[in-house]
Amino acid sequence: MIAIDWTLLGFGAVAGAIASALFFAGLAWGLRFALRIGRPMPVLLLSAAVRIALLLGVGAMVASYGVVALAGFAVAFIAMRFAILAVFRSPPPEEAPKWS
Repeated sequence: MIAIDWTLLGFGAVAGAIASALFFAGLAWGLRFALRIGRPMPVLLLSAAVRIALLLGVGAMVASYGVVALAGFAVAFIAMRFAILAVFRSPPPEEAPKWS
């Protein structure tokens, strides 16, 4: 049986959840800022580059602790992504009332 270090898994999960929350908060901030200016492409590119670089840096730091920590990081990042999308997704438009 494979031995799993639950402490490292938990560390990776916490780091992944924090990194995911900051990643998507940065995405939201960058989009809001870019939509207010006339030329949004430079802001979007810079925002993406900074967010990706920071995410990879944190991922590399977590990976230095081992595969179990990296797995916790990845699972928490994906879980937070689904949770954030579920919470902030726009509701479907309501149908027009039907008059009999």
